[in-house]
Amino acid sequence: MTTTAIAAVLRNGADKFELEEIELGPLAPDELLVKVVGAGMCHTDLHVLDPDLLAQMGPIILGHEGSGIVEEVGSGVRGIEVGDHVLISYDSCGHCRNCRSGIPSYCDEFMPRNITGRRTDLSTSALDQDGLPLANRWFGQSSFATHAIATERNLVVVDKSLPLELLGPLGCGLQTGAGSVLNEMKLAAGQSIAVFGAGGVGLAAVMAAKAAGAREIVVVDLLDSRLETAMEVGATRTVRGDTPDLVEAIKNGGRGLDFSFETTAVASVVTTAISVLDMPGKAVLVGAGLRKIEIDPMLLTGRTVTYALEGSSIPQVFLPQLVDLWQRGWFPFDKLVQTYPLEQINQAMEDSLSGKTIKPVLTPAQH
Repeated sequence: MTTTAIAAVLRNGADKFELEEIELGPLAPDELLVKVVGAGMCHTDLHVLDPDLLAQMGPIILGHEGSGIVEEVGSGVRGIEVGDHVLISYDSCGHCRNCRSGIPSYCDEFMPRNITGRRTDLSTSALDQDGLPLANRWFGQSSFATHAIATERNLVVVDKSLPLELLGPLGCGLQTGAGSVLNEMKLAAGQSIAVFGAGGVGLAAVMAAKAAGAREIVVVDLLDSRLETAMEVGATRTVRGDTPDLVEAIKNGGRGLDFSFETTAVASVVTTAISVLDMPGKAVLVGAGLRKIEIDPMLLTGRTVTYALEGSSIPQVFLPQLVDLWQRGWFPFDKLVQTYPLEQINQAMEDSLSGKTIKPVLTPAQH
């Protein structure tokens, strides 16, 4: 069966999304069709605006923080039914060593399943009005559309009483920030953390650190408005990123922080994130960038640096935990959200890039 949908398509040479009528399906045995209710916009989506990268990927539907209602189920799906309310996270194979070991974010097939926009055999399941293929499996979903095709592995069923349109951002950006603190760092009560970048990912780390009982949460950014928001959601102190003697300003006369969390992928910021650590200390990097980083080996003395994917999270385990924290008032991510109808996707992009909106969420179901 095929489905007619409306999608925000990004084409070669374009710097804006265009709404187009597309055809989705038919489903493979392990796939499901989801009517998209909400879709968070993440900076990872906006990296594809790079002309060279877009030229390699071809016409593509982006969006990888979807939430919605299951409308059709493939013949091989057993754990999810039509009518289920779901969050859509990253895809994984489910059978490699890492998936079987409970670390699907380091799946052997993570890259082809999530950043090509295609199935692992390079096929797609979307056609434009001219019958030409569109890449529609960005992070296994491509949710900037009224409908998306996903797999059982990247869907998380949630209670139907929850505000589904609000929960989409949990599937990637918020999962990455919170998971890096709770799953990768395993930050404990009384420990300290410096967070570099007060966007959605960084502020998710702030909220998670507060929920974990961190003694000190220092947030670094260049925008005063975002530093104010950081204080509202749990930071104990903020420092502007252009402060002279930044490392000392962050350490504030102390030995250094137990952890640092770096979201910008800017080489100088990465160096600072390592420099502010105590010994021992651990820096977790998540910023997406193509530039190489040079680190003085002596800076690594007694310190650990790692790059984490998706907060080292198992979506089916971790996303319900985040929902529970939100319901208890300990993870107030809704303070970061601004909703936009799908036809305003370019305004949402502009507001995200300018810093006006921390977490834009598109509402395709209202199209």
